[in-house]
Amino acid sequence: MTAIKESSTNQQNKQIVQACPVTYTLERIGGRWKPLILYQLMAGATRYGQLRKAIPGITEKMLIQHLRELEVDNLIVRDVKPVVPPHVEYSLSENGITLTPILQAMAEWGLARRGI
Repeated sequence: MTAIKESSTNQQNKQIVQACPVTYTLERIGGRWKPLILYQLMAGATRYGQLRKAIPGITEKMLIQHLRELEVDNLIVRDVKPVVPPHVEYSLSENGITLTPILQAMAEWGLARRGI
């Protein structure tokens, strides 16, 4: 593997971009599936199967991967109920709840401009 030259312009630009709060936010909630997952969880705690049905087109692998990333970023909470068979619910964490007005504003903006 090639060593990364720390003094390169590309590395300097990455540091500048990473300092941007908008970029930081988009790294956490951006992409094709994360906004949809978060939007679904705004309605309350949801089981994995319900999420899968609510987001047509997402593969099992992608849903699991994004749920894990959102959990690591402290935007959702995974609650495993001690029953057989296992019962797992996902919900927004306190940090995730703070995204609610942002996601609602994004939804309103999209609805207003989707038909343009």
